[in-house]
Amino acid sequence: MEEGTPTTKQYHIAQVNIGKILGPMDGPVMHEFFINLEPINQLAEQSDGFVWRLKDDQDNATNIKVFEDDKILINMSVWETVDDLFKFTYQTQHADFLKRRREWFEKLKEMYMVLWYVPAGTIPTPQDAIKKLQYLTENGDTPNAFGFRNRFSVEDFEKFQVEKESKL
Repeated sequence: MEEGTPTTKQYHIAQVNIGKILGPMDGPVMHEFFINLEPINQLAEQSDGFVWRLKDDQDNATNIKVFEDDKILINMSVWETVDDLFKFTYQTQHADFLKRRREWFEKLKEMYMVLWYVPAGTIPTPQDAIKKLQYLTENGDTPNAFGFRNRFSVEDFEKFQVEKESKL
């Protein structure tokens, strides 16, 4: 490989998904979700390609409030590759809970999940994530922000950045 050629190791994939819970976290509606949160988070942290996840001092993100509506939860993580995140999301026990999300979360009309590339070693903020959700809502899938259905490569992302800068 030539020096300066981009590789997926120079970038990681960040993700955010939000959800509006149907009841209090300590209530009966959310009970099964709540008791399985820690094991699923541990599974994520032990999965290939896992880099980081948003969490507080109690080791979860359910108490981190980013939105005015306290019922909206945020989940953020960083993975080495889109494929690593995809495998965890859809090919582990996590998928079983994802299929049941309507038991615990309202169906949102707006975008609730987005993926984007970050330089390796970068930890995105919830504010970064909100901006990416807004960007995806306004622009659809681009190499700058996208979903699993329309994945973009690091090379697509770098080309997109160069084209964006050349228009300035």
